[in-house]
Amino acid sequence: MIRFILGRLVQAIVVVLIVTIIVFILQHLLPGNPARAILGLHASPAELRAFEAANGLNRAVPIQYLDYLWRLLHGNLGFSYKLNESVLSLIKNDVPNDIVLVVPALIISLLIAIPVGLHQAAHRNHAFDYGATAVSFLLYSMPSFWLGLLLVGWLAVDLRWFPAEAPQTSSALDMLAHPSGLVLPVLTLVLVNVAWFSRYMRSSVIETLAQDYVRTARAKGLSERAVRYRHVLPNSLISIVTLVGLSLPLIFTAGLIVEQIFNLQGIGLAFYTAVGEQDYPVELGVILLIGVATVLGNLLADVGYAILDPRVRYD
Repeated sequence: MIRFILGRLVQAIVVVLIVTIIVFILQHLLPGNPARAILGLHASPAELRAFEAANGLNRAVPIQYLDYLWRLLHGNLGFSYKLNESVLSLIKNDVPNDIVLVVPALIISLLIAIPVGLHQAAHRNHAFDYGATAVSFLLYSMPSFWLGLLLVGWLAVDLRWFPAEAPQTSSALDMLAHPSGLVLPVLTLVLVNVAWFSRYMRSSVIETLAQDYVRTARAKGLSERAVRYRHVLPNSLISIVTLVGLSLPLIFTAGLIVEQIFNLQGIGLAFYTAVGEQDYPVELGVILLIGVATVLGNLLADVGYAILDPRVRYD
C-alpha cells in the first residue's frame, strides 16, 4: 500500500506539472492584454510597458513558466495583479468559505442519497422507485444556477423564509454565525448531489443483489435486513467512494456557480473574477489547487476501495 501511495504521489506531481504547462500556454494564447485589463483603457503605452516589465510579462513564455516553477518550489504562488495581495493569502482566506459551503452539503447529500438509492434498488419497479427516479432525473438535468434561482424566488422572495444571499463576510466563522444565509446555497448543492449519488447507489445495489454471495447469505437464513446492511451495503458503497473522491475538487469549484448566485466570497468567485480580468497568478494558483485536489481525491478513493473490499490490494 505504501509503495502504491508513493507511486501515485509521483504521478500526481507529473499530472499537476502538465496541467500548469497547458494552462500557462493557453493563458498566453487567449486574446487580450493583462496589462490593459488591469490598468484600464486609458493607460499610456509607457505605463503598459512598465507593468509588463514589473511582472515579467515582456519575457518569453518558456522563461516566464520556468520563473513561475522556481517561485512555486519556494512556496510562492505569485501576487495578484488586481487585488494587491498574494495568491496564497487569497486562497487561505477563501478556501474556508468553500469548505463551510460544500462539506455540509456533501455530508447531507450522502446521508440522504445512500438510503434512498438502497431503498429504490430493494423495491425496484415500485411506486417509490418510480417517484424517486423521476425526481432524480429532474434535479440531475436541471442546471444548478437555474435551481438556485428557483429556490431564491420561492423560499426567499415569495415565502421570505431565508435570505436571498449568503452572509456578506469573508470570514468562515462569521458565515457560521449566520446559518440562515447558508441554507439556500447548501440546499442547492444538496439537491444536485442527491440526484447524482442516489442514481449511482441504486445501480450499484442492483448489481450487488445479483451476486452469488447475496444468494448464499439468503440461503443461510439471514433476514433481508441483515443481508441488505451487512452484505449489500458495504459492497455497494465502492461506487459512492469513487464519486466522493471525485467530489473533493468540488470544495474549490462547485461554488463557481453557487457563489455567483448567492454572492458568496470563495475560490470559485475569485477564479471567475480573475479570468475576466486576466489576473494570471490567481488563475494559475486556483487551477493548481484544483489539480492537487483532483489527484488527492482519486488517491483517497483508491485507499477507500481497499478498506471497503478486502479483495482489493495495491501491494
